[in-house]
Amino acid sequence: MSGLYALLMLPAFDPRPWGTVDLSPIYPNHKCEEKIGEAWLTGDHCKVRNGPLAGQSLAEISARYGRELVGEAARDPNRFPLLLKFLFPHEKLSVQVHPDDGMARRTGQPWGKTECWYVVSAKPGAQVALGLKPGVMRADLERAIHEKRAEELLNWISIYPGEMIYVAGGTVHTLGPGSILVETQQQSDTTYRLYDYGRPRELHLNDGLAAVKEQVASGKVIRPAPSSVEGTNNRRDQLIAAPYFVVDIFELKEPQNFCIADEPGTNSVQIMIVVEGCGVVEAPGMEPVTMVTGDAVVVPACVREFNVRPQWTVEILKAYVPGESLPEPATTM
Repeated sequence: MSGLYALLMLPAFDPRPWGTVDLSPIYPNHKCEEKIGEAWLTGDHCKVRNGPLAGQSLAEISARYGRELVGEAARDPNRFPLLLKFLFPHEKLSVQVHPDDGMARRTGQPWGKTECWYVVSAKPGAQVALGLKPGVMRADLERAIHEKRAEELLNWISIYPGEMIYVAGGTVHTLGPGSILVETQQQSDTTYRLYDYGRPRELHLNDGLAAVKEQVASGKVIRPAPSSVEGTNNRRDQLIAAPYFVVDIFELKEPQNFCIADEPGTNSVQIMIVVEGCGVVEAPGMEPVTMVTGDAVVVPACVREFNVRPQWTVEILKAYVPGESLPEPATTM
């Protein structure tokens, strides 16, 4: 192995006008002087905080190590494929849209931005808006934006802890207040803001309206019941399997072994985020890495096998790039 190991990431806290100064449910020791909307964990500029690569960004490490880090399933061998982050909406986000791959390529970008949201917590009444109401056309949305009533044309749905929501590129969407989400997405920060409740921020109506799809496959993901891991007291639930990412959730009460497939075209970097609890990542020839709530650990594709040892109990999300072509997930509103 070329000096790669399990990388403990340093969260990058991103101020947003819709965020909060209270991150204590996830980061009890982080004191905020301004409203934080997002905690980026695996963005291009996010930095490693352990071992010889401490202080280097994922962009730098991806460019240096290529497929040893990202794996054969990643589309670009020299760019980290997935961006994971915590979202802390305390007020409504802007009504926005991200381009799909086709739209992104037409504007000179390598790919679009399809994402999903795992609901870590949600207060009673918490909602998100996802897509246009049946029969609403792009021209209707444009008129409603100018008339300052864009919210009326969106599908508002209530959300509950443990749900996974798929947001395909081209979906008009926004978040209401009162939840904490983990977002998994293509590594892109292209957002077209369509409507912002009068906040003094730039809108992107030309590009945004061109990116809007009137019909999308977005919605709450329909998934099978959680299953126990054979021979253990651990539980696994596949939250989503989609064209760009697979996300599973594990509740570990005893050590769990993980294998990274080594068949050509199927191995992928593994990203783990601790939703609750504490655990230790172990692999042969590497220093153990302790992770607690809010932490992300990136396990390079070249590691092949690793183990997570819970300290009492730990709940983790594990995301990776699928090594085969997958359809969009089955969803419901």
